[in-house]
This record gives sequence, structure tokens and C-alpha cells, in this order.
Amino acid sequence: MSEEKPAEGLVQRVFSGWPNQALTLLCLLIALGHIYVAFDPIISELQRNAYHFAGFAFLAAVLHPMIRGTARSGAMLAVDLTLGCLVAASAIYLPFAEQGIYDRDVKLNGLDWMAAILCVVGAIELTRRLTGWVIPLLIIIAISYVGLWGKFISGVFSFPGLSWESIAFRSIYGDDAMFGTIARISSTYVFLFIIFGAFLLRSGAGDFVINLARAVAGRMVGGPGIVAVIASGLTGTISGSAVANTASTGVITIPLMKRAGFPPRFAGGVEAASSTGGQLMPPIMGAGAFVMASFTQIPYETIVAVAALPALLYFLSVAFFVRIEARRLGLPPMDSDGETLGSAFAKGGASFVIPIGGLIGMLVAGFTPAYAAVFGIIAVIASSWLTRNPMGPRAVLEALVMGTKGMIMTAVLLCAVGLVVNVIATAGIGNTFSLMIAEWAGGNLLVAITLIALASLVLGMGLPVTAAYIVLATLSAPALAGMIQDRFVIDALASGTIGEAGKAILMFGVPDPSILAGPITPEDAAAIIKSLPLEVAAPLRDLTVPSEVAVAAVLSAHMIIFWLSQDSNVTPPVALAAFTAAAIAKAPAMATGFASWKLAKGLYIVPLMMAYTPFLSGDWGVMLVIFAFGVVGIYALAGALQGCMESPVGWLTRIVLGVAGAACIWPTSLPVHAIAAAIVIGLLVWNRQQMPESAAQNA
Repeated sequence: MSEEKPAEGLVQRVFSGWPNQALTLLCLLIALGHIYVAFDPIISELQRNAYHFAGFAFLAAVLHPMIRGTARSGAMLAVDLTLGCLVAASAIYLPFAEQGIYDRDVKLNGLDWMAAILCVVGAIELTRRLTGWVIPLLIIIAISYVGLWGKFISGVFSFPGLSWESIAFRSIYGDDAMFGTIARISSTYVFLFIIFGAFLLRSGAGDFVINLARAVAGRMVGGPGIVAVIASGLTGTISGSAVANTASTGVITIPLMKRAGFPPRFAGGVEAASSTGGQLMPPIMGAGAFVMASFTQIPYETIVAVAALPALLYFLSVAFFVRIEARRLGLPPMDSDGETLGSAFAKGGASFVIPIGGLIGMLVAGFTPAYAAVFGIIAVIASSWLTRNPMGPRAVLEALVMGTKGMIMTAVLLCAVGLVVNVIATAGIGNTFSLMIAEWAGGNLLVAITLIALASLVLGMGLPVTAAYIVLATLSAPALAGMIQDRFVIDALASGTIGEAGKAILMFGVPDPSILAGPITPEDAAAIIKSLPLEVAAPLRDLTVPSEVAVAAVLSAHMIIFWLSQDSNVTPPVALAAFTAAAIAKAPAMATGFASWKLAKGLYIVPLMMAYTPFLSGDWGVMLVIFAFGVVGIYALAGALQGCMESPVGWLTRIVLGVAGAACIWPTSLPVHAIAAAIVIGLLVWNRQQMPESAAQNA
């Protein structure tokens, strides 16, 4: 055995001989078992989720040592092996104990207690090994809050407390507990799509992505940077991890950008910003789309459909920065390396295009994501025989094992974070925190989004993106969705279309009901609605807001939180993806972090568009108009920030660009958007005419 540090920064044991063969066989059985149960649910959901945790808890305990530097220690391996066996056995036992616990009027016997404690302690310890101390501490604080010290707190967060027996039972068997809703997502959609991604990688689809990006963008101005944007966006449909995306594509794209003349920190920033967008790219979106579908009860296919235009807008925003920087530095296009669209597709296009196209087609046709993922896996195997890298039995087995190993951290994390979500649901902390956000923001949506962005950055310093999204969505999504719906209520009140029933409800919330008798200005309407207590605001929303608008508001709230949860990948002082890119680029870590933060401005701009416009409404005509103006607006803002379009611009032009770009994005009238877009396009045409002749020839 030896010790290594994979891309995610984890210390991992490496086995050889029969131990490696045994672990490989276990990984294979875990993958095949999940695929089989997806088609034929021969066990209950509780059993499936518990067995899911058992298998991955054992792998986590054996592959990731308790103490760094002890991977070669036989004694420590024995300790880790014992822990893994005990936690796995406990998780397997608990579903069988459920009926007996109910027969005893929800009383746990000694064996039940031992198994429950081992599962919870095992989840805490294994999560510590895989993700650090933040999640374990959150679990300990959460469980002790409902059992020990919550009753000593005064005010809204006071909690009378539960018996330790109730806590143990709810932690295991509750709907939001270890083996509840989030574990169900992990054991079905997430794992199957991770396996699907592993098959794509093993089939050579990753190489095709790089080759395709080179063929499309290699000879453009700033081409190597745009290659990184395209490659990272497409790779995001496979990996769903910003750090893994950076490590896999960055080793190719970052040296390519440096050879083209981009500064190392900028090259690393481009790769980190682009890779962060990989988790925003449908159809996989990391685990976020599946968790979001479960939280909102909005179909998965609806979520990935409306997420496409915002994701594309994000990648365009990074590409704009790349091209503008190339123009600012005067970098010429690179010479062709001979790669064409035809040669790229001939080498490996079938193993990417056919499975991804089939997957999207099945989702649109109404198949469940689990079925679509399994058929996608079969499509990868079949289509690989149309490429230069056909997948035989050995390659299939390797992909199954790769997918299982790539799922270890996600599986343990999602099951463990259920312990925190269970406490939030049990104690009603989510509703209380949502009320606090609404109060702190004073009903101002922009302030609320800023508070959530700050919270996501702080959480992101210690939590993986998916965990940060789960915690933030549980705490703040209701408040944010309500504030987005209030915009419709304000318009209805100001326009007089709120109706008599709405006014009757308002009578209980306004100090002076006589103000409702006459015309109400938009400013007064906003002040009235923002001042309403929740017991008045909630029924008023239910009465006034159409169901499709309410659904769009809930989806927008969750999507905003999901997007903002990505910021720890590119925002100092943490910037995990940026620091990974900095190591590849041999650039200062913090300088690369600031470069990635600047390049990833779309991560903050697009959520504002989701909040203030019907960008996720599902009305494609409206969404495309918003997208088109967004493209122009973000290009203008990039030019204003960089001081360059096709050629450098002065401060006055930068100010005009900034104002016009903001006007394109901000929710005003269509004529204002059109005038602002015309100004940006006119400045671009004028700026292009100012280019030196040599630069114009390379345009």
C-alpha cells in the first residue's frame, strides 16, 4: 500500500494484489446492484438508501485513513476496516429493525441503540475524512441543539427539546434523515449519472470534447481561452465537479493558453471560472438538479430545460472576457493544429453525441432520470463501437468501478447532511431563518440575495457545493421565493387588479385600511406589501399569484441559491477550483483566485436576472428575449471592466458601456432595453473601425 493525493485533495490508500481485487469486486457489485434496483425495485426505499450508505461508508473507511500519514500502517488499516464493517453492518441492520421498533411503541432496544449510534458517529467521522470539519461540527451542533441546549436559548430559536430516543429514531427513519429524501436522491439519480459520466470518460468522450473545442475555437482570437470555456462546459455534463473539471481539462487548456500569450494567473482563472460553470450545465448539473427537483417537487426535466439558457449565458460571459483580454493584449490567433470538426467527430464524437442526445430525448419524452441514465450507459457502450475506442467487457467493468469510486464522497456527504436537514425540519429553523432574512432585508430582494451570497461564501469555505446548496435552500429558499412572488402582488395592487378578496386580506395587515380605497402608486404598493406580516403575506400570495408564476418563483429562488453556492470555487479567500488551476498554471494562488472571481461575474449577474425577470418562467419566447439582451448587456459590462472591446476604449466609453450594459440586463421596458442594446452595438461597430489594420486582419 502507498499514499497518494488525488485531485480533490483527499489522502487515499492504494491497494495491490488480492485486497485490490476484492475492493474492485465490491465496487463492481455496488454499481451493478444500484443499476438493477433502478429497473426492478425488489427492496424498499429505506433498505435501498441504507444499503447505499453501508457500501460507500465501508469504501470510505477503508480507502481514506483516519489519520494522514498512516496509509501504510497495518494497525490503522485494521482500525479503519473494523469501523467500516461496523458502520456498514449497522446500516444494513436498521431497516430490518424498523418494524420491531414500531411494535414496541417506538422504543429502541440495546442493539437498535448501538446500530443507530454507530451510523451517526460513522457518518460524522467519515464526512470529516472526506470533507473536513465543517459538516461534522454542523451535525454535532444540530443534534445537541434539539437534545441538549436548545431549551436554554431564549427567543425565536428556543426549542423545548426531544428525548435522545426520539432523536435517534428521527435521525435514522425520518423523511429528511440519514436514509430519507436526500439519501434517496443519492442512491438513485446521482449515482446513476455518476456512472454515466464514468462511462463517457472511459469511452474517450473527454478527449472528444477537447478536440471539438480546438476545432471550433482554436483559430479564433483568444482561441485557447475559448477552447477552455467550451471544453469545461461540455466536460461539466460528464463530471459535475468544478475541481475535477479543472484538474482534467486544465492540464491541456492552461498550457495552451500560456503558449498563446495569456498571463499564467489569467489562464488559471479562465479554467477555474469555466469549470465552475460545469455544475450549471444541464443535463447533469452535479447533484444539484436532482436535489432541487426533490426540494421543489418540480420535474427534473423542467429544471434542466430552463437552466440551459442561463448556463449558456454564463459561459458566454467568460468567453467575452477571454476575447476582450486577447484583444487588449494584442494576441493573434494561434496556428491551426490540423483538428477539424470532421476529424474530431471521427475520433470520438459518436460516444458523446449519441448518449447525450439520447439522454436528453428520453427526459423530454417523460422517462424518469434513473431510466434515462441507465439507457444512456447502454448507449455509451454501443456508440463507442463507432469510434476508435470501442468498449469491451474490461472497459465496461473499469467504468463501473470508476463510477463507484467517484461516488464515495458524494454518497457519504448526502446521507450525512440529512442529519442536519432533519434537525432543521424538526425544529422549524428553516421558517424562522427565512423570516429573519425577510426582516433583515426589509423586503428588499437585492439585499436578500446579497445576504444569501455572503452566507454561501462563508459556508463554501468548509462545505462542498451540494451541501452548501442544501443547507442554504433549506434555510432561505422560502423567504426568497416569497419575495419574488411579492413583485407580482405589488404590480397587482398598484394596477388595481388585486381584487376585493385580496383587499380583504390586506385589511388585516395595513395600519390604515382607508389607503386601499383610492389609487395606489407602485412605490406605495411596494411599501405596503413589504410591511405585511407573514400570516397576511402568505395567504395574499396564494390568492393573488397564479400557480405558474408561483412555481417559477420557487424555481428561481432555488436556482439563485444553487448558482450562488458555486462562488466558493472562484471567490477568495477559498477559491478551490482557482487554487487547483493555479497549481497547474504555476501562478500565485491568490492572484489566480482574484482573476477567476473577476471572470466569473456571470455567477452574480445571472441570478439577479432570475430574480427580477421571468428568465425561468418556461415561456421560451420571453426567455429568449431576456437571453438576447443579457448577451449584449454582459458583453458591455465585460468591456467596461476590461477597458477594451475589439480595441481599447477610454474612460468615457467605459462608463457609457457600463450604464448601457446594466440597462440591457435590469428589468425595465422593452424600448429601454432596445435603446441600450443599440448603443452597445453602435459602440462595438465604432470601436471595431478604430482597430489597427493588422489587428483587423486577425479578427
